[in-house]
Amino acid sequence: MSTKKLWGGRFKAQAETWVDEFGASIGFDQLMADEDLEGSLAHVKMLKKTKILNESDSDQIIAGLENLQQELHEGKLKFTVENEDIHMNLESILTDEIGPVAGKLHTGRSRNDQVATDFHLYVKNRLPKIIEEIKTIQSSLVDLADKNVETVMPGYTHLQHAQPISYGHYLMAYYSMFKRDVERFEFNMKHADISPLGAAALAGTTFPIDRQFTADELGFSSIYTNSLDAVSDRDFALEFLSNASILMMHLSRFCEELSMWVSYEFKYLELSDQYTTGSSIMPQKKNPDMAELIRGKSGRVYGHLLGLLSTMKSLPLAYNKDLQEDKEGTFDTVKTLLPALKVFNGMISTMKVNKDKMYHATINDFSNATELADYLATKGIPFREAHGIVGQLVLKGLEEHRNLQDITMDEFKQISPLIDEDVYPVLQPEVAVARRNSYGGTGFEQVKKQIQQAKLELAENK
Repeated sequence: MSTKKLWGGRFKAQAETWVDEFGASIGFDQLMADEDLEGSLAHVKMLKKTKILNESDSDQIIAGLENLQQELHEGKLKFTVENEDIHMNLESILTDEIGPVAGKLHTGRSRNDQVATDFHLYVKNRLPKIIEEIKTIQSSLVDLADKNVETVMPGYTHLQHAQPISYGHYLMAYYSMFKRDVERFEFNMKHADISPLGAAALAGTTFPIDRQFTADELGFSSIYTNSLDAVSDRDFALEFLSNASILMMHLSRFCEELSMWVSYEFKYLELSDQYTTGSSIMPQKKNPDMAELIRGKSGRVYGHLLGLLSTMKSLPLAYNKDLQEDKEGTFDTVKTLLPALKVFNGMISTMKVNKDKMYHATINDFSNATELADYLATKGIPFREAHGIVGQLVLKGLEEHRNLQDITMDEFKQISPLIDEDVYPVLQPEVAVARRNSYGGTGFEQVKKQIQQAKLELAENK
């Protein structure tokens, strides 16, 4: 006597409950219930069109599936471990509701192409939401940059003051990073937007199916041309996890700096109370917990990418049970990413920029040293020689507690008689920033051009 499983015809014994629980995926793949019903409706409509199923059976199945969609949205469907996954659960429920005719739904289809179709649809349906959230962040960055074009702050290399820059310029650097993230996810859509439905288990089917019809019904732009590839490909999921990891890295870098810059030592920024927390013991604390949590969650997403890469690295064609491990990390990444993007946007769009604090950090830091070296070079002193001269002046200034702008004209004349009073304006932080007007530089006019271009890009992509 066969087991109660829908596939149990050739099996005599039934697995213990704990074995079923280990092998089941319904605990997480029920998140694809919408996509599974959508795919099944497309499949049965194709079976009706090609006359593989007669009109009466087809209409009965279609009506049953549409009823399941309504029950799903009303929260009435209950799934069981015994039916393993979302596909078998929904087929079992459909059978209970419309009888044995439900078994004809699986004609010309395998769970292998069914799950691949569901997974493609899941990723495809969520990519636009992620892209939209990134663009919202880009818009917030542009608005903030527009208000801070002439906000002067220290630029850093090695976490040491390097050269003064525009805070707007800093913000637009992240705009560019997020622009590349959008482009990566848009390219990801190309590979998520391929239909595997009709590949069956691995070799196609003997039924005269119409794969283009189901692809059109489901809104796929193309179809897998190889049935083996169709059921075993998870590149689109790996691309998604890779893109998500890069995006989380960008968020994490910003959050790292933000966490430093709201500290007592910097005070460049102040976060809204909405995105901070206090201490259970220290009443004065205002902690950037949301920024730290986003930074921490980057490791979680990285782990999912490494997990799927490790799962895929030695899999033979075509389908293997290992591929059940492709979804949980992807689902969790979506669950992690979307709130992180919303919280990040909330933080940056409500934070206060302490412009004076940023500016004063550039006054006594010798970050105008390159300006003086460049000035000397314009007076005919070879840059390498000018670099050495300014280095000696910095050392002298450190020892005497003087800044470069405090050097007297007599002292400058000892270096070169060509140096004149026009050296002093060059050493002012705001002038140093404004003069760096090369394409893409931190000069105020260049930053304005970056912002204008970004506004055009965002308007075109709405």
